[in-house]
Amino acid sequence: MNQATLQPSLTLTNSWFRAFIYFLAFTSGFSIMTIELLGGRILAPYFGSSVHIWGSIITVFMLSLSLGYLLGGKLSTMNVSLKRYGLIFLSAGVTVLPVAFFAEPIMDVIFLQIEDSRYGSLLASVALFFIPTIILGMISPYSVRLLVSNKDSSGQTAGILYFVSTLGSALGTLFTSFYFVLWFNVNTIILACCVILALLGAFALVVHSTQVKQSNEQ
Repeated sequence: MNQATLQPSLTLTNSWFRAFIYFLAFTSGFSIMTIELLGGRILAPYFGSSVHIWGSIITVFMLSLSLGYLLGGKLSTMNVSLKRYGLIFLSAGVTVLPVAFFAEPIMDVIFLQIEDSRYGSLLASVALFFIPTIILGMISPYSVRLLVSNKDSSGQTAGILYFVSTLGSALGTLFTSFYFVLWFNVNTIILACCVILALLGAFALVVHSTQVKQSNEQ
């Protein structure tokens, strides 16, 4: 096997496949910042909206993403496939659901048990956002692994991927703060993120099945 080849051959056209992965990475970046911004709205009725509340949210998201990058990079070294990539998206969609359905009872318990809003908001942020953000963080390094076909272009590929993902984060921040919160309630936006992530994951599984079928027919 050529050492420069880092990715299995694709049965679908490379340009289509790459555009698909970039789109999914963009969507994950968009979703991350949408959920993070909404975190402030979710915690505000219980803990306020002061700087230490946002400090708690940002800290949890940064730590979660760092762990997600680490786990996603590790997972990408073990038989990388579009099937696993799709399952990451499905898992992200499922783990975000409790934010919409159980945020209030979770924060009721934390609010009554912890008087200091700094630590209460930190624990609430962990309870609501830690797991789903880890899973969302796994998407970027796994995306890089799916896109890299030659070690000589790996740096450029990673740069483009993180550009696309960060652009998604920027637009997620803008649209959520400028428009979504004015048009919809928080739970509706959260549920929309869940549905979109799950649908993209399901579509990735369909594409994977198509690849396998075409490969078997050749």
